[in-house]
Amino acid sequence: MDSKKNPLVNKKYLLEKFPGKGGWTYVLLPEIPPAKRFPFGWMRVYGSIDEIKLEKCKLMPFGKGILFLPVNASLRKQLKKEAGEWVSVLLYEEEQSEGIPEVILECLNDAPGALHQFQQLPAWEQRLDIDRIMDAKKPEKQADLIVDLINKLALNK
Repeated sequence: MDSKKNPLVNKKYLLEKFPGKGGWTYVLLPEIPPAKRFPFGWMRVYGSIDEIKLEKCKLMPFGKGILFLPVNASLRKQLKKEAGEWVSVLLYEEEQSEGIPEVILECLNDAPGALHQFQQLPAWEQRLDIDRIMDAKKPEKQADLIVDLINKLALNK
């Protein structure tokens, strides 16, 4: 998948499920140290499960420094697998782009003091805000999220 980078993991894992109705199905990844860049220990990754491509995924904290990869119903349907079965997982850490994307920067510059307020936020919070906006699939949703960010910054003055 990415011959230039070393994978975080490349092996078979057991699909597990949290007990109870509506419990998530997941893969535990004890080999990966939790990321320090994001709150709550999240780590952004990409890769594949059984050759099915994964993009813009977040590993989440399980507890005691262990991360897990949620495997939703849609992905399980593609895999044709459920909890109790084994899957091949290949994951790479997603590179974090530096700087503020142009579409966000333009809006922050248009709102008096917004860019300065944004730059005062901790780096991890800036990254979360940028990722939330850039992960939106529709331009209208991105615009709404940028307005929300500017409003949040105005409240923090």
